[in-house]
Amino acid sequence: MLHKLCIFLAVLFFGIVHSAAQEIAATNGPEDRIALTVPAGSPLRVYLTKRLSKRLDLPVEAKLIDPLFAFDRQVAPAGSTVLGTVVRLDPVSKMQRASAILGGDFTPLHQAQVQFTTLVLPNGREIPLQTIETAGLNSIFVVNPPKKKTAPQNGGVLGTAKQQVQDQIAAKTRSVIDTVRGPDKKDRLTEYLLMKLPYHPQWVHKGTRFDPELSAPLMFGETAIQPAALRLLATQPASDSVVHARLITPLNSGTAAQGEKVEALLSQPLFSGDRQLILPEGSRLSGTVTMAHRARWFHRGGTLRFNFQQIDLPPGVKLPQFIAERPAVNAPAQLDAAESGSKAALKVDSEGTVKATESKTRFLAPALALLVASRSADNDISRRTGLPEQNLGGRTLGGGSGFGLLGALAAQKSTTFGKFMGFYGLAWSVYLNIVARGSEVEFGKNAAVDIRFGGHVPPPAAKPFVASTR
Repeated sequence: MLHKLCIFLAVLFFGIVHSAAQEIAATNGPEDRIALTVPAGSPLRVYLTKRLSKRLDLPVEAKLIDPLFAFDRQVAPAGSTVLGTVVRLDPVSKMQRASAILGGDFTPLHQAQVQFTTLVLPNGREIPLQTIETAGLNSIFVVNPPKKKTAPQNGGVLGTAKQQVQDQIAAKTRSVIDTVRGPDKKDRLTEYLLMKLPYHPQWVHKGTRFDPELSAPLMFGETAIQPAALRLLATQPASDSVVHARLITPLNSGTAAQGEKVEALLSQPLFSGDRQLILPEGSRLSGTVTMAHRARWFHRGGTLRFNFQQIDLPPGVKLPQFIAERPAVNAPAQLDAAESGSKAALKVDSEGTVKATESKTRFLAPALALLVASRSADNDISRRTGLPEQNLGGRTLGGGSGFGLLGALAAQKSTTFGKFMGFYGLAWSVYLNIVARGSEVEFGKNAAVDIRFGGHVPPPAAKPFVASTR
């Protein structure tokens, strides 16, 4: 009996050793070759380095805001130069044209369509690229030095805490109308005054953001990866891990419906605390809209909420042979921070609900218009002559308030016209800044968002989070 037991233990021992040897051989087996490719359709998030006149064939210079990643590594750092050309001038919409005319601007307004053709890395290497023609966005990138350094968390490439991520996104863009308070104040004030002319030159502001999509893949060669480096691939991300992603589903709180599908792609990889790859760049997150309310009158902004329940590895990326198929894991993910692409700022709460908010400074415009209107109607009796004063300054301000420079000039000939234009400007300002509908929460294709894993998900939308390798 003892003899048989010894034989059994020996067989069991050698079986365990053999299995361990096979696993070690598998993890240290032949290297996998991974292509470092930024696929077609990926956006290059860039900003103009100098003011651009809206004229055909003018050269354009921009810089990358975010680095480019391929699979598990950075292939082009932030700050790399991107060169292009103005290839087309398109007229603005009829609504924008009518709004400009009502403000006294008769310039035939256009949008400059830009195509980027060259990526210049910091070491001077030039890489040809092809992008779809694109116009500038309604946001300005401002280069601000970081206020303080924060220790990396969650071990990811982002290496930032939640608050730091939100601060970085909030600092990246600001509405075009707020840029007078930013850098280059003198140039922006000059532009602002020129825009009051009935006919004026047209520019794209320095710092204007562009999100041109690649029309062809951008190749950076290939690299070898040991299977052991992929042992955590497609595993459950740690709770509160934050990843940088881009939405590939356009969303608008005014048109979105509950249950509508939402998809996003990781624009940067996610690593574990010991630098093991969990999710490569290009991983797809799938989810649904769980709440949508359109904007209402009196500047009450729209609200939107969506979350993610499933993640898929990029096409062509498979689990190593020594790893069995990953089981489904319950790891929901929700919006953590978002970059606004419109005039309204976006505020994200702890449950991932995003709301369009507008600055309280908009109330200054009606207050100023009220002051101008009252001044345009002021005809005090002169102490010297006993007759009504000409009130030249008041009616000039009234005409300018209602119809720009043309209104100011016309008011020189008519006190009544100056008064009318002053109150017209007041009414228009009150409507635009107080009575009109608020802004919708709007995400265009490739909008930059941060997604946090392990967040709260409302019961109606809760589904298992599945990691697959299709």
